[in-house]
Amino acid sequence: MNHTALVTGASGYIGAQLVPALLAAGWRVRVLARTPAKLDPAWRDRVEVRQGDATVADDLSGALAGVDVAYYLLHSMDGRGDYVTRDRDLARSFAGLAREADVGRIVYLSGLHPQDKPLSAHLGSRVEVGEILLASGVPTAVLQAGVVLGDGSASFDMLRHLAERLPAAVGPRWLRNRIQPIAVDDVVFYLVRAAELPPEVNRSFDLGMDEVLTYAEMMDRYARVAGLGGRFVGTVPLLTPGLASHWVGLVTPVSSGIARPLVGSLINDAVKHSDDATEVLGEPESGVTGFDEAVRRALRGVDAHRWRRVSRGVAAAVVATAVVGSLFTDPGSRWYQTLRKPSWQPPASAFPIAWTTLYGLIWVASASAIADLGEEGRDEEASGFTTALGVNLALNAAWSGVFFRAHALPAATLTALGLAASSADLARRGFAAGVGKGAALVPYAAWTAFATVLTASIARLNRRG
Repeated sequence: MNHTALVTGASGYIGAQLVPALLAAGWRVRVLARTPAKLDPAWRDRVEVRQGDATVADDLSGALAGVDVAYYLLHSMDGRGDYVTRDRDLARSFAGLAREADVGRIVYLSGLHPQDKPLSAHLGSRVEVGEILLASGVPTAVLQAGVVLGDGSASFDMLRHLAERLPAAVGPRWLRNRIQPIAVDDVVFYLVRAAELPPEVNRSFDLGMDEVLTYAEMMDRYARVAGLGGRFVGTVPLLTPGLASHWVGLVTPVSSGIARPLVGSLINDAVKHSDDATEVLGEPESGVTGFDEAVRRALRGVDAHRWRRVSRGVAAAVVATAVVGSLFTDPGSRWYQTLRKPSWQPPASAFPIAWTTLYGLIWVASASAIADLGEEGRDEEASGFTTALGVNLALNAAWSGVFFRAHALPAATLTALGLAASSADLARRGFAAGVGKGAALVPYAAWTAFATVLTASIARLNRRG
């Protein structure tokens, strides 16, 4: 075979796996990349690399020249907003330039979606891109897939981290919507076969495994395959995709900007409406992969128990701090009752509520940050966060002892100041691990800063002599 395939998005999850599959099938491969250094070194030297940006017409036109099939694996779902408009403009440009370059076929990976029903912005955008390419005048195959199961897929990463970190959870009722997932190996197989379709084929194909599951069922099945035990997921009628995406950004490495469109897509069923993909495109050698086997393959390079280990360690440290602090704290003591206090001091009942909430946030955000940094290979940052957390919790417990037991108000003020500075540093480190983690630690930093001002005010009001 002497045909040439252009792969856009070759540094992305699907594109990086499609390139070696095309090479193995005998294709010459050209890739368009803004940063060639990000391409997989395992195959980078075996392909023709065109450095350029698909949003720049001249770069894209040059890359399309002389190719037999062009893979459109581009999207603007980067968390920067307005991705719908950017995806529409990019698809129109790609379609027009592919037609001018007399490209033989376009292949696009889209998403399964219901027919004649309102779609989420993300899913609606993907469908619109497919329609633009199908109307381009270039024979186009639009492959429509649901959740892609494979290590590195954003959809799978969100699923596995939620399943690993939430033994029980309450989520939106659309977690009960139907989904027909597919293994990444099968997606790549169909993408390669789509390049060989005859020119008269200009249509979409629905892809998916035989099983139809809900998202809640996928979380439970994933956890069981990973050896974590079952998961319980309840549903409530009120929880918007926006709110849910912020929660995802806190407890998983998936940023809120990426999670929002992914979560939004779950409001729609994602099941096949046509079942002739295997008839037209063929079937993988071992048949379409089932859910459990797809998860087992995805877990080959994954430590599914990392979160459990980290969260237990952090929980033990936070609980120990809370216990020691409560043992030291004695607001009913005669000494504390005789202290002069500022008029703006919160009522005593507010402190247990505030601290219980803050300890919960410290646990979730810190465990998520340490686990995510470790998973990303940022071991030095993970170690630094762990040390900073230990110092912070030590200062947290020490303040209660210095204030309530030693009755040393100036020293307690200095201890509170150190705790506030440490809490701010912890939030800074949290933001480095993910916006959600840092945001969850901001209330703790703010509360300790307030506690510092309050302690200093009490010390000033009760100065001797």
